[in-house]
Amino acid sequence: MGATGIRALRQYLPDLKRDLQLDFAVANGENALDGYGPSPDTCEQLFGAGIDVVTSGNHIWDNAGIIPFAAREPRLLRPHNYPGMVPGTGVGVYSAATGGRVCVINLMARTFMEPLDDPFAMADALLQEHRLGETADALLIDLHGETTSEKMAFAQAFDGLASLVVGTHTHVPTADTRILPGGTAFQADAGMCGDYQSVIGYQAEPWIARFRTKMRTGRIRAATGEASLSGVFVETADGTGLAVRAEPVRVGGHLSEARPRL
Repeated sequence: MGATGIRALRQYLPDLKRDLQLDFAVANGENALDGYGPSPDTCEQLFGAGIDVVTSGNHIWDNAGIIPFAAREPRLLRPHNYPGMVPGTGVGVYSAATGGRVCVINLMARTFMEPLDDPFAMADALLQEHRLGETADALLIDLHGETTSEKMAFAQAFDGLASLVVGTHTHVPTADTRILPGGTAFQADAGMCGDYQSVIGYQAEPWIARFRTKMRTGRIRAATGEASLSGVFVETADGTGLAVRAEPVRVGGHLSEARPRL
């Protein structure tokens, strides 16, 4: 969430990578440019901070410069259930630090969101091609959505077919981190990397005025105070790719700390 969130990644991710022996790191970067979409530069900053793949959501097209970048950069994903003529892709297979094959799928939910193609049907088709434990050693799905109910339903529908289903979009980390019965790790929302002394990462006072008056008075900028890094840590089993451990991550800033230990 803005430059502050990128700064938190630069500050905390290297130690997390070392301490947790992380093989692969994914971040949703759709609010990286002051809260309004990724840009080529913010994507490069995220890659430079140690992120292997950047996913996105409904703000993906906020900046025109991202359109040619998405068309040529396989490490930037946009929700795969956008219309087929849209540049870029929402799925990729990448090499982890240890050489394993990591499939990342980016989809967008539909409740209170844009009426894109059905993410359930899209996942049905994608998971026929990308099979956990066969064509991928680990498989992560970022479902970008407003409601916890849709994200919970989605995760349970595909339990056993993914290493992790994680929600993004609400900027608030949920307290439901767990491994589902079939072996898929789940957290309804990963939260944000950004300043939580804010309104979902934006400056608070303009949002307070907007709620009081119902008047829109221009673009609200990202908050710039001390930032937290929020996310989820998942360990997978060799062979199956299913989760054997899932824990929330919250480091720095204003939230209570949750730092997994090996």
